[in-house]
Amino acid sequence: MKLHELKPAAGSRHKRKRLGRGISAGQGKTAGRGHKGQNARSGGGVRPGFEGGQNPIYKRLPKRGFNNMNRVEYAIINMDILNRFEDNTEVTPELLLEKGIVKNLKDGLKVLGNGDLTTKVTVKAHKFSQSAQEKITAAGGSTEVI
Repeated sequence: MKLHELKPAAGSRHKRKRLGRGISAGQGKTAGRGHKGQNARSGGGVRPGFEGGQNPIYKRLPKRGFNNMNRVEYAIINMDILNRFEDNTEVTPELLLEKGIVKNLKDGLKVLGNGDLTTKVTVKAHKFSQSAQEKITAAGGSTEVI
């Protein structure tokens, strides 16, 4: 197959229906909306999730739990990620974003102590777990809370 032989798949290209353009056009007068009724009116129709007046599913199902709207959610990294950096590097949330290690900083950065640390780095973050702080200082690095 060559470029000049390309064609859209059969039946994939549809002509737009021109509604309300006279009786002979096939979609004139009521323009495919039928006679009267809620959907025939301008601005008519029902909201998403409406079930014709029947109690909708989101009301029938039990509600559980609590979502705290003031919840603080941290982006997390572990010790093995800090091994990617060379000695005496200052690891900041901005650096992690730039390198693509953290996709979304959310409300801040928290460093957890999972894994082993072999490099001597200075880490700046919003929070540290106790084990992470111990491992960083044991490796000869330092921690700084932003």
